[in-house]
Amino acid sequence: MASTSLMFARRLSTSSVTREMIKTPIQVFGVEGRYASALYSAASKNKQLEKVEKDLIEVQALLKSDVPFREFVLNPTLKKEAKRQAMEVVASKKKTTDATKNLLVLMAENGRLTHLDAVAASFRTLMAAHRGEVVCEVTTAKELDAAGKKELEAALQAFLKKGEVLKYSTKVDPALIGGMVVTIGDKYVDMSIASKIKKYTAAISSAV
Repeated sequence: MASTSLMFARRLSTSSVTREMIKTPIQVFGVEGRYASALYSAASKNKQLEKVEKDLIEVQALLKSDVPFREFVLNPTLKKEAKRQAMEVVASKKKTTDATKNLLVLMAENGRLTHLDAVAASFRTLMAAHRGEVVCEVTTAKELDAAGKKELEAALQAFLKKGEVLKYSTKVDPALIGGMVVTIGDKYVDMSIASKIKKYTAAISSAV
């Protein structure tokens, strides 16, 4: 994974200092994590972290508001060259940094544009950590009441180090049945009833 990220960083960087990856403040995982980490390294070397973050926020907004653009990005049948050219046009119109432009073009060439929104989200997570913010998402089976939210926030505050600021959001997923799933920084904890049922089912199946 490190060598892959380094390769991405070299492609994304516009700086002459490209031999080493700059370490991210936290780990982010998956395909989107590799691209986001490489972009973080490239943007950091060029002292353009905030500008790149602004670029990606605009790209995410475009994906959300422009249906034809979103369908174009997500369409797996279109040729990579067509997508590459389109990404160059988008970068030019949006006047993005070179690092952002390189990201868009590289993802198009690699057939990874379907991960674009996730890459942007991962990069924003890295930037939050860079600023000392701890991003947390809590998913519950049903909406928490005011007392539950207050208790949850107090529990999450206990994870913070001195100087860190908690940025948390909640969402509802009835499929969890009960309990909750918590993602805080680069940590993931599944305390849902659905997860327990799945484990019990697997244990029973293997025993039969």
